Amino acid sequence: MNQSEILHHLSNTGALLRGHFLLRSGLHSDQYFQGALLLQHTLLASELCAALASHWQESDIDLVLSPAIGGIIVGQELGRALKTKAIFAEKDGDSALLLRRGFQIQPGQRVLIGEDVVTKGGRVQQAIDLVRSHGGVPIGVATLIDRSAGLVDFGMPYRSLMQLELPTYKPEECPMCRQGMPIDKPGSK
Repeated sequence: MNQSEILHHLSNTGALLRGHFLLRSGLHSDQYFQGALLLQHTLLASELCAALASHWQESDIDLVLSPAIGGIIVGQELGRALKTKAIFAEKDGDSALLLRRGFQIQPGQRVLIGEDVVTKGGRVQQAIDLVRSHGGVPIGVATLIDRSAGLVDFGMPYRSLMQLELPTYKPEECPMCRQGMPIDKPGSK
């Protein structure tokens, strides 16, 4: 699947939003990728994640771990394509990730981290740290969208289907804030 096809899917599903957005990273943007709007289309989600999984077919992955909530569908579909288990980690009270629901990472398990979108990579890094804290071996990161402009480095192989170069601003430098535009936090809706 090429970049123009992926961008076409983002547009057709309404997953690429325009406005004034507060990102989980604390940055602001006038565009936002709402992965859930894309991933609600089950056949498309399966097709996109299978294309992403193709990069990892020879990596002997034992488990896919995704941060909830945005990464759950991506992780599930990566697991399906790679014919392995997929689990997810949830936030605890202080925003750290932890395993619940009886999920386990066994020492030595080779784990792929799956996520819908990365901007600064904080949630993915928490997932990597969680894998290591349980004795697992994180072997790579797979995301649908990389909006880090290629700047994020997890210290391991990282693949995305597409890089979206969407502008981001520090709150004090945000042109939408200067114009008094109301801000939206779409990831929580």
